[in-house]
Amino acid sequence: MDREDLKTRLKSENISKDKYSLIGGLPNKAYCLDHRNHKRYVYYCERGNKTGIREFTTEDEACRFFYFLVIKN
Repeated sequence: MDREDLKTRLKSENISKDKYSLIGGLPNKAYCLDHRNHKRYVYYCERGNKTGIREFTTEDEACRFFYFLVIKN
């Protein structure tokens, strides 16, 4: 799964765009997928604080983990 596949799946599940960011950043009360320095990061952001940061080496692993988190919550 890549970022575009993930975006399509989240849209088909009617997940609110306020609940996530696929470009990282510091949105409030949202799950984030970020790509920096050839690595992917998944974290939860609230009030400018990143928590639960997980690092992945492949886009597929990061996207699958991200999808699970967003659907679960």
